[in-house]
Amino acid sequence: MSQSIDKRPWIRNFSIIAHIDHGKSTLADRLLELAEVTNQRTRKDQILDSMDIERERGITIKSNSASFHYHHPDDGHEYIFNLIDTPGHVDFSYEVSRSLAACEGVLLLVDATQGVEAQTLANLYLAMENDLAIIPIINKIDLPAADVPRCLELIEISLGLDSSLAIPISAKTGENVTAIHKSIVEHIPAPGGQLDGPPRALVYDSYYDSYAGAVMKVRVYDGHFKKGQTVRLMSQENEYQITDLGITSLQHISQPILSSGEVGYVIAGIKSVSETRVGDTLTIAGVRGATEALPGYQEVKPMVFAGLFPVNGEDYENLKDAIQKLKLNDAALVFEPESSPALGFGFRVGYLGLLHMEIVAERLEREFELDLISTAPSVSYLIQTAQKKEEYIDNPSKWPAANLIESMQEPYVKATVMTPQQYMGNIISLLQEKRGEQENILYLEDGKVQLLYQMPLAELIFEFYDKLKSVSRGYASLDYELSGYRQSKLVKVDILVNDEKVDALALITHSTNSEHRGRLLVESLKRLIPRHQFRIPLQAAIGAKIIARENISALRKNVTAKCYGGDISRKRKLLEKQKEGKKRMKSIGNVDIPQEAFLAILKTDEK
Repeated sequence: MSQSIDKRPWIRNFSIIAHIDHGKSTLADRLLELAEVTNQRTRKDQILDSMDIERERGITIKSNSASFHYHHPDDGHEYIFNLIDTPGHVDFSYEVSRSLAACEGVLLLVDATQGVEAQTLANLYLAMENDLAIIPIINKIDLPAADVPRCLELIEISLGLDSSLAIPISAKTGENVTAIHKSIVEHIPAPGGQLDGPPRALVYDSYYDSYAGAVMKVRVYDGHFKKGQTVRLMSQENEYQITDLGITSLQHISQPILSSGEVGYVIAGIKSVSETRVGDTLTIAGVRGATEALPGYQEVKPMVFAGLFPVNGEDYENLKDAIQKLKLNDAALVFEPESSPALGFGFRVGYLGLLHMEIVAERLEREFELDLISTAPSVSYLIQTAQKKEEYIDNPSKWPAANLIESMQEPYVKATVMTPQQYMGNIISLLQEKRGEQENILYLEDGKVQLLYQMPLAELIFEFYDKLKSVSRGYASLDYELSGYRQSKLVKVDILVNDEKVDALALITHSTNSEHRGRLLVESLKRLIPRHQFRIPLQAAIGAKIIARENISALRKNVTAKCYGGDISRKRKLLEKQKEGKKRMKSIGNVDIPQEAFLAILKTDEK
């Protein structure tokens, strides 16, 4: 293939974006089926989702891509379609933004039975920020509850898009899906870029292959790349040699060259995905390389932190190997060794969000056959010490004494909640209870309300989503993004079990919630910790001040059962003897705390 051949007029790069469960993966399956990329033998549901856990949960965790051809019946040309799949959860919004940056247009799915939801709007704004062509698709028209005219109205009014471009389809049955192909050719522009300029490609994702190392998924903007070239990633100085490149059509198809406008993969003997950062720019090394990186790159920072410990202490080395192997495939995962007097040796792990935390723990348990205890998640607080030094604290056990802290800040998020109007009062009460500050309320045409609030991230991770679904009977939807740090009055609540502090149960909370949280937590622990042969006091404390207390009463053997007669002093003597034994047992006895107790912090808001 000659380097001078310009494929760009016949290339269309696009993505499918939608709210969770609006049929994004199903539509991708149908498009690939119609393009004969899959057939009766190779077809399966959610074919772009490579992990079992993705299929079980019905969500996309790792983005994927597929290239296929489309022969246009009118102009006779054969077009190259590059479908770039995106993750479907707010935790992975940065990955979504980089996948969209690799496209010129998107298919925006709207569920015909549910209409516009929070993530529909959030994804629409992402597409608009990237200046992409947007084709609205109304999915699930085969369902009895489908209301296409209402969705057309919402597309026009709520989304501000041209409803005449909307295509009603059923991704499940394949009805009218062929109309999407023509619309992609007509309404999504061909890629731009400089064919003969210094080579630049956007790394929109990467994954680890045990034979090839880190495989970069790239969109070439300028110039071209070929095998044998020495390349570098512009956020770092290391240089690598391309050993293979090509396009992806469910499987890798090796090509001699990748040129401007194309989407494909590059393998260059890179050992870890942490070196191939999402959003980075790939160029060739030396003077012919690009000097200016593509815009939008940022370091992915974890938002939620939790301890991860093996149930069996002997499995620590196995956990260490497992988490290092998982890190090869997940550059967003951050961890460091941690030891706890209560739980032994483990790791402090940083996650993108609660879903990311669940996925990582489940993958470690499934793929590496480990039994793990995960402590309650916390966020990263910014404190200024008395010596004017700034520190980020993500572990309650590292929280300094109150007299050493000059000021404290906690992370806030901008939360967008969409709900039918009848549940608005309950949701506003919930948001106020969670220290939310109202920014705006928008009344939409379809009887829904959009609530815009600023609220602490720490409040959002404590049962907020479950409560939101409960008070709205499942109809409300949530989207959020980090908005920065704010001054706050925070305290550390210690939990004492049998007069000993359990570091894994400590929590950092706002001073106004501390007594309430402490009281509910010791009440939860009282239910969860089994009774022992001795009485166990449970206490919540802020510094030296005890703010809540419960007692777990001792198991008692009826030592007077054999006394069926005689003087009362005999019974009293046996009871005193038992009492002395309990005292000795208490002084040397250890309390067994079940795994559920360490997650009790998450449940303290339920009452």
